Amino acid sequence: MAYWLMKSEPDAFSIDDLAARPKQTEPWNGVRNYQVRNMFRDQFRIGDESFFYHSNCDAPGIYGLMKIVSNAYPDPTQFDPQSDYYDPKSTQEEPRWLLVDVKFERKLKHPVTLATLREHEKQLQGMIVLAKGTRLSVTPVKPAHWDYILKLARA
Repeated sequence: MAYWLMKSEPDAFSIDDLAARPKQTEPWNGVRNYQVRNMFRDQFRIGDESFFYHSNCDAPGIYGLMKIVSNAYPDPTQFDPQSDYYDPKSTQEEPRWLLVDVKFERKLKHPVTLATLREHEKQLQGMIVLAKGTRLSVTPVKPAHWDYILKLARA
């Protein structure tokens, strides 16, 4: 099993939105980065765990946990001209973009903000979300970092 951190802007889609979905499951769509697409395709597995990270908000940070519940498959928004994520170069025969389905696990009792993560940078050394200039919306998380963050959240 692998661990991940997946970012979403809470005004677009939040941990509460995921919890409110039918079966508390949602496709993680709209990713338009080849590195992340390749992670979905080559590294994500059913049963992997992910932090749900709220980005671009007053208190960015980790607000909940979710589980990966599907293998990667073509993101249908790439084919929809009405979608913000439409890609005219993508075809049904040769889709460019993939997604995975995620399932709500739980909200954290105490969200772990980016400021808190930075306070523990020594213990979280190498965590990609703390690296300068890193803007990926999906990043791997080392098992030791996963466990440490759950302790910070007093899970």
